[in-house]
Amino acid sequence: MKYIVVICLFFASFSCKVKSEKQSVANKSALVSKFVYQSQKDPIISVHRGGKSIENYPENCLETLEYINDSISAIYEIDVAKTKDNILVLMHDNSLDRTSTGQGDITKYTYQELQQFNLKDDFGNETKFKIPLFKDVLIWAKTNQVILTIDIKKSVSVKQVVALIEETRAEDVSIIITYDMKQASAAYKASPNLLLSVSARNDEELDWLLHSEIPTENMIAFTGTRLSSEPFYKKLHDLGFTCILGTLGNLDKQAQAKGDDLYQHWVDLGVDVIATDRPFAVAASLNIKK
Repeated sequence: MKYIVVICLFFASFSCKVKSEKQSVANKSALVSKFVYQSQKDPIISVHRGGKSIENYPENCLETLEYINDSISAIYEIDVAKTKDNILVLMHDNSLDRTSTGQGDITKYTYQELQQFNLKDDFGNETKFKIPLFKDVLIWAKTNQVILTIDIKKSVSVKQVVALIEETRAEDVSIIITYDMKQASAAYKASPNLLLSVSARNDEELDWLLHSEIPTENMIAFTGTRLSSEPFYKKLHDLGFTCILGTLGNLDKQAQAKGDDLYQHWVDLGVDVIATDRPFAVAASLNIKK
């Protein structure tokens, strides 16, 4: 009788484990399968800071996301910061000075206090737009099926970001950005169902990723802001990774000076996602339309 009970308990435990694993797979973000590398797939534009250098449209602004999204197909990199009263908002800098009419550290203001300020564009022009709630941006993205890549500032807990993603049921439009193995592991533990952007700029970083607890299907590879070799992109593709190149900065300037056909050249080398400050130029060069 004793042995029968033990056997029953074993099978019950095994059954629960299988059920749990099936539920885990079922709960994976749709982006996990969407971003597995596929040859001949159309390139994707990732809009840095939700849109930069656009007159009268500030970075990390909901109205800017709406404006760009009306014209081209893209995903949007945004920055999440925290207010004095623990509210998550969009803001890149610790200070309000550059991108708004406010002054000082954002953590010194409550969300309501921030509403007295207006956002400024990259040229210093004041707009009527306000610092947006991260929650409102998640809801907009989910409603419009727009993918966000979420850069979490140091003052913000990844668990708080994940909690809000889950609260708004925005898992299928949310990618968490990480920059090293410590951040990637913390993000994976916070939510093993989300897709993570991970740093894979060289063989050493790739080796760390491959020997981590994170399944490769949960990762999209950010290869940095410098062009990698064609064999390295192929290696990542063979492992199932989709590759992001950050053209923001020097590579965007290079394309602007030498010709936007460089974006197609980089795609031909193996780049799948171009993270750029020039989304309209990239869209025109690669013939990416809404």
